[in-house]
Amino acid sequence: MKTEHQTIEWKESWRDEYLKWICGYANAQGGTLYIGKDDNGVTVGLDNIKRLLEDIPNKITNAMGIIADVNGKEENGLDYIEISVDKYPSMISYHGKYYYRSGSTMREITGKELERALLKSQGLTWDSVPIPKLMIEDLSRDAVKYFKKNGVSRGRLSDYQVKVSDEQLMQNLHLIDDEGYLLRAAMLAFYDDPEKWVTGAYIKIGYFGNSDSDLRYQDEIHGPLLLQIDKAVDLIYTKYMKALIDYDGINRVEQFMVHPDAFREILLNACVHKDFSSNNPVQVSIYRDKLYVWNNGTMPPDLRSQEKLYKKHASSPFNPKLAHVFFMSGMIEAWGRGFDKIKEACKLYDAPLPTYDISENGIMVCCKACKRYTDLLEKDSLISDERIMSELLDGKMGEAILKIIEFVDKNGTVTTEEGRRITGKSAPQVRRYLNLLEQSGYIKGSKGTRNKIYTKQKN
Repeated sequence: MKTEHQTIEWKESWRDEYLKWICGYANAQGGTLYIGKDDNGVTVGLDNIKRLLEDIPNKITNAMGIIADVNGKEENGLDYIEISVDKYPSMISYHGKYYYRSGSTMREITGKELERALLKSQGLTWDSVPIPKLMIEDLSRDAVKYFKKNGVSRGRLSDYQVKVSDEQLMQNLHLIDDEGYLLRAAMLAFYDDPEKWVTGAYIKIGYFGNSDSDLRYQDEIHGPLLLQIDKAVDLIYTKYMKALIDYDGINRVEQFMVHPDAFREILLNACVHKDFSSNNPVQVSIYRDKLYVWNNGTMPPDLRSQEKLYKKHASSPFNPKLAHVFFMSGMIEAWGRGFDKIKEACKLYDAPLPTYDISENGIMVCCKACKRYTDLLEKDSLISDERIMSELLDGKMGEAILKIIEFVDKNGTVTTEEGRRITGKSAPQVRRYLNLLEQSGYIKGSKGTRNKIYTKQKN
């Protein structure tokens, strides 16, 4: 006996709502609907099979414009109907709605999922949709020059291939459709203001302090996607992730939190493979000893685990047209080698591999600082704290601050009122002393209180 599963469904009697099931089968892998069987697949029979064999085919054709095999069957003297539905190459709707059979459930497809399904049924992807009002002359000259220069230097393009008109270049990259319209991939890669058509086609960068809500400063990188990557990497490695200095013998060494090659590859993946229909920018969140890169994209079903990502796998880009542009420019690798480059770069720093959190909301990549960087960070922090303390005690405020330190050493805590009493200074002056001691790391003030209590942190 057959069992009920993704392509088989049993119903005891016919209801017109089962046309949704037929629609769902046509949009999925096809399937068979049995009428006259109970939930266990046992035939219970139909009294009106002759009428149903006439009505059901007509209802299927009238409602959806498709044909299904509707056959009368008999088992143990009981009649039942078998409705066999083929998978259709184009999306099928029922009363203007689209249904899809997934597992043992039938669900309606809406929103972005429906858009992707409709495009897929036509052999298209999101980035291969034409944009009627975008012209060749609208493309950024800087982005085109960058593409040609990079492509030639990386050996992906020959000198002859780049000595063509911009229109011929777009044709060669398959970024123009049969009607002569540029595709979304061309707009994203080469147009100065892709946000005119796609909200969120940029990179957002933020530096955070002691918590996720402690945003210290931020920037946004706009323009052609081809130029955004290098701009973002340059900005992040000068303003957001300045190198700490170490020495290998007499040689001065600049040590970054994350190897630039690994970070660049992660950022490239986030920009090229994101779901641009989400209208959310790629987001880079940087902290003292780690960073996160988030994009509103998805992974193929066979790559939705940390282990599989770092093993050899086929390349399956979410935006294949856009990915091809970046490949020809020499910015990314083919055949899924991007993760190999990340592993190689992490090995150079003896750093942990980035971790991937893949969910329905997108892909979050976490890069933790390598050990050499965290060691230098701790050493630099200690030196900084000692220097601040030395400057405090040697300055004009040294006598008053020393009295506060002696009080804290004895009692473990101090308040502004206690500091005012033992130093004879005004409350604003004492608060300044306490703030300076807090910056040095000697004490730490309580949060959310009007009369702060400062607690000793160091011996």
